[in-house]
Amino acid sequence: MQFEQFKEVILTRRSIRDFTDEDVSVQDIEEIIDCARYAPSDTNSQTWEFIAIVNRDKIKHIEDLTWQQLNAVAAKAEANGQAREAKLLTKSFGPYATAFSGAPVLIVCLATPYNSKFRERIFDPIRFVEPEVWSEEGIKSSSLAAQNLMLAAHAKGLATCPMTGPVLLAEKQLREYLNIAEDRAINMVIALGHPAVRPNIMPRKDVAEILHIID
Repeated sequence: MQFEQFKEVILTRRSIRDFTDEDVSVQDIEEIIDCARYAPSDTNSQTWEFIAIVNRDKIKHIEDLTWQQLNAVAAKAEANGQAREAKLLTKSFGPYATAFSGAPVLIVCLATPYNSKFRERIFDPIRFVEPEVWSEEGIKSSSLAAQNLMLAAHAKGLATCPMTGPVLLAEKQLREYLNIAEDRAINMVIALGHPAVRPNIMPRKDVAEILHIID
């Protein structure tokens, strides 16, 4: 692949929240995850797993779980005299956090525990860092795999949207519903489907604004 072709994939990818009714094949899901697993990871630990939910009723149930917890947070805020913030939470953030509900596939991205020969033989014996740091390492690698996943989906003509709303609001309920082990961190969920819209390019900061070259 030439650089310009690769750049076109990156520049034309969008976070899509409106999907057609068309299903996504299991083969497409498997091929996308195949690309995800080639992401870099700390000492090739490959700290990622994926749950692909293709049952629309179950996706709807996850939306309901998210709304239930969001409404509970809003009610608590209103009781604390923050009625305006509570209204904004449900009216503005709620639909944004549950925009996966119309997707035919919902992928739950997990981060598995970070283990390696370096941690076993060196890092843990000398107490190199606090144990919770290794959870962060797993999340970092899982996020790299998620980006591979989304670019692969776009290259196939599919659309994705990464979201953390269900994790922020209903992680406990989501974990129980999907029987996710406690040692798996829920990183994000990604809606996957055929795009019903083609949004324009969103503005980005200039390279000069975000790049600092040190000579």
